[in-house]
Amino acid sequence: MTNPLADPYLVLTKVYSEGTYLKQAIAATPTEPLNRARTTKICYGVVEKDVYLTRIIAHNCEKQPKSAVKLILKIALYMLEFMAKHDYMVIDCAVELTKKLGKGGAAGFVNAFLRGYKLPDTPQGADERLSFECSVPLWLAKKVRRSYKSQARDILSAPSCGVCVRFVRGGQKYLEAEHTDTPFNGVYIFKNFVRDSGYDSGDYTFQSVGSVAICSAISPCERLLDACAAPGGKSVLLAGKCKSVVSCELHAHRAQLITSYANRMGAGNISVVNADSTVFNSDFEGEFDTVLCDVPCSGSGVINENPDIKLFRKEEDIAALNKTQLAIIDNCSRYVKKGGYLYYSTCSVLPEENDSVIYNFLQLHPEYAVDIPQSPLASVRAKYGLQFLPHISLGAGFYLCRLVKGG
Repeated sequence: MTNPLADPYLVLTKVYSEGTYLKQAIAATPTEPLNRARTTKICYGVVEKDVYLTRIIAHNCEKQPKSAVKLILKIALYMLEFMAKHDYMVIDCAVELTKKLGKGGAAGFVNAFLRGYKLPDTPQGADERLSFECSVPLWLAKKVRRSYKSQARDILSAPSCGVCVRFVRGGQKYLEAEHTDTPFNGVYIFKNFVRDSGYDSGDYTFQSVGSVAICSAISPCERLLDACAAPGGKSVLLAGKCKSVVSCELHAHRAQLITSYANRMGAGNISVVNADSTVFNSDFEGEFDTVLCDVPCSGSGVINENPDIKLFRKEEDIAALNKTQLAIIDNCSRYVKKGGYLYYSTCSVLPEENDSVIYNFLQLHPEYAVDIPQSPLASVRAKYGLQFLPHISLGAGFYLCRLVKGG
């Protein structure tokens, strides 16, 4: 029998030591097919609980273990604390893996640690306690608690609701499986969903409920610009309600993803442009009825789906993101016709990436006025837009603002 810690170790080494995104690491690592679901669960769980697991290790070690040993401990601790695995099995497998990796000198330490570790006391400070209990970086806990007060814990600990699938046709046969309805036609969230030939033929696609909600709020139009379009989900969905869509993407390989997505879904009215949306394109000036700026952001609203955000995103990143966010919407505002609409969205719950960016934008562009849209998906009204929160919005945290350009 394969050591149950071995495959997770191979995957997570790519994440922790090489900075690879978790989904990419799982896809790029050959693992035992029979136990792939278990491996995926462990990998996601370790990353999701990293702050918590790291604190347990720090509480029980005078000196931090080497990276390889520390990763073995995190995997074992996750299995012991959150998977109810037998202590002897996990400990024996952790020791065996330590030896197999050529770290035999640390085998005794791993054995002793896992047999005798104690859980740390819950921190007393409100921010520190929130960080520990929700297993998020302290900086994120501070920002979310400052902005949302008593809702912070629910926001940061909201689980993923499952796999969101948007059906174009033939969806009824899939609905015998356990699922949750959404307020959007043909869009359902499944606890488990196995991709089949219907995906390749364009019968359905995987698209987050947040992405669908943003598209739902955008009115039909003649010509739409999707300024940050990869991988193409919004462009494809909006192509069904707009006569033509221009999809911009900075990186060439990601622009190709949009083309592939559009081809698979049969969206023939999308033009893909490899371009930087912070740089003015004179051909676009005043040419679009609607412009969507779904800008790069911290991803703080989707950490339940992408827990590696908690590893890779740093507090100092926010200022740089703010600069890019304002640069994109500032530049793309020049592409909107008079009387047209400019949409700004993020998958963040941090006001400094949302309302604050719109405030700064409005100081530069008095010709624009806020026109807050409505959505059938639960949200709270911010000053300039709708804030969707994971604990009330089917697991999705994102922001949407609509601005209208005056004549």
